[in-house]
Amino acid sequence: MAAMLQPQIILLKEGTDTSQGKAQLVSNINACTAVADVVRSTLGPRGMDKLIHDDKGSVTISNDGATIMKLLDIVHPAAKILVDIAKSQDSEVGDGTTTVVLLAAEFLKEAKPFIEDGVHSQNLIRSYRTACTLAIEKIKELAVSIEGKSLEEKKSLLAKCASTTLSSKLIGGEKEFFASMVVDAVIAIGNDDRLNMIGIKKVCALIVFAPLCCRYGVVLGLCFVPGGNMRDSFLVNGVAFKKTFSYAGFEQQPKKFLNPKILLLNVELELKSEKENAEIRLSDPSQYQSIVDAEWNIIYDKLDKCVNSGAKVVLSRLAIGDLATQYFADRDIFCAGRVAEEDLKRVAAATGGTVQTSVNNIIDEVLGTCDVFEEKQVGNERFNIFSGCPSGQTATIVLRGGADQFIEEAERSLHDAIMIVRRALKNSTVVAGGGAIDMEISRYLRQHARTIAGKSQLFINSYAKALEVIPRQLCDNAGFDATDVLNKLRQKHALPSGEGAPYGVDISTGGIANSFTNFVWEPAIVKINAINAATEAACLILSVDETVKNPKSESAQGDAAASAMGGRGRGGAFRGRGRGRGMRR
Repeated sequence: MAAMLQPQIILLKEGTDTSQGKAQLVSNINACTAVADVVRSTLGPRGMDKLIHDDKGSVTISNDGATIMKLLDIVHPAAKILVDIAKSQDSEVGDGTTTVVLLAAEFLKEAKPFIEDGVHSQNLIRSYRTACTLAIEKIKELAVSIEGKSLEEKKSLLAKCASTTLSSKLIGGEKEFFASMVVDAVIAIGNDDRLNMIGIKKVCALIVFAPLCCRYGVVLGLCFVPGGNMRDSFLVNGVAFKKTFSYAGFEQQPKKFLNPKILLLNVELELKSEKENAEIRLSDPSQYQSIVDAEWNIIYDKLDKCVNSGAKVVLSRLAIGDLATQYFADRDIFCAGRVAEEDLKRVAAATGGTVQTSVNNIIDEVLGTCDVFEEKQVGNERFNIFSGCPSGQTATIVLRGGADQFIEEAERSLHDAIMIVRRALKNSTVVAGGGAIDMEISRYLRQHARTIAGKSQLFINSYAKALEVIPRQLCDNAGFDATDVLNKLRQKHALPSGEGAPYGVDISTGGIANSFTNFVWEPAIVKINAINAATEAACLILSVDETVKNPKSESAQGDAAASAMGGRGRGGAFRGRGRGRGMRR
């Protein structure tokens, strides 16, 4: 009776929503699987693209895993972990973003039956981490080093790594052209770790309406002023940027110099009225002219100091007005104001100059130089190009193409390729691509599992099976029979001699082929990072058994997250985006 009279203990604020236990764990797994289903079809050379249209009206077409995950409006708290690992993979190695999401989701999918059967998640986590360690050791063992090769051999090997990355992108048809360009750009910046030393500039076709008369007298038709195709893209071993806004007198300036001295400024060269609330009291009206003359003398003094420095090219991050533009033109000096800070930094790094915050005491040591400076017409844009720079620590790729979306996707593709080549240079080991390394690790783990007694044998086997998702998805996306190809791969990798280790999916024929012989390579660091990140994400999600939602966060977004957490499974990972697969209905 006394026990019945005890007051109820209120631990959490009224309205707090909690979900816990096995149902919560299964719900989280289902949500992650739904997210992976969105990017699943983008994997590999035959992967499809996604068109993402946001509420602002902008359209993005991409098959880059990190880009798609970033643009998806995911509200499920567990599914957001997959977005984080995709971003992590992108920032760390640049490629393999779709791979890491697929692997994490597949590890969880394989764990789901065990969770439903009552297996404690900690047992799964322990086995998964053991399997991850074994897999990484095996990758390091199978990796082939490109160290000690000549520069030409190394460039050839790196170009093959870049080609493998680009083969799954929108510009895959021109992968050899862009691969060599990317390798040259990365080698140009040497050991500099700053990615912004490689600039990518975009030039689109200009679209204009052209009247075409038909027999009904109606005006129709649309024609393109050619902006060039992807093959018209080129690499500048130096710096290139679009012509900045210029004032009258600009056309009178020279547009080409050989071995010019370059002055870089963070100074405004413009005649402006006093910014502060200054008050000047005059006793004689004739003194007013002396005030006006003083303002003119200040700007002319600055311009004279720039001219006396001997510089033939003057660049400033701030405005260079019409007076200064005409002044420099009269003295055969080129100037450009409002240069983007990033471009100014790259010019400084390439030419050996230093950005000045004052025009006083400009000495030769702070001036940069290059072999050739010229202003060049590229499509419908004019570019300022600095080539033959002494330090050579920067490069610029000028992209040509006909549509904004296409060029933006090309830029994302080149970013991936640049990251891959940089990683391959720093960690000079490569492994066979096309799912070959995944199949070999899967075979190795299955074999290892047989030596273990207890439940761990089953868990490591399921981890090994999950690794087969990569070759299976490559086949599915290319329209091949995945079961048939995987059976052939298993048979080839099971050969005792080990000669089947480099065999992966042959996208061209729908069979299997030696990935090394076909030059389908990827840096070992990509696969190591992907397996590590995917395993950690899977273990993190498996370790969560309860979700608590604070009532303070209730809002339109909070309600959506609450319904997602409440065991809705595959339908709760996204905010309402239509009735597609894995979306809320």
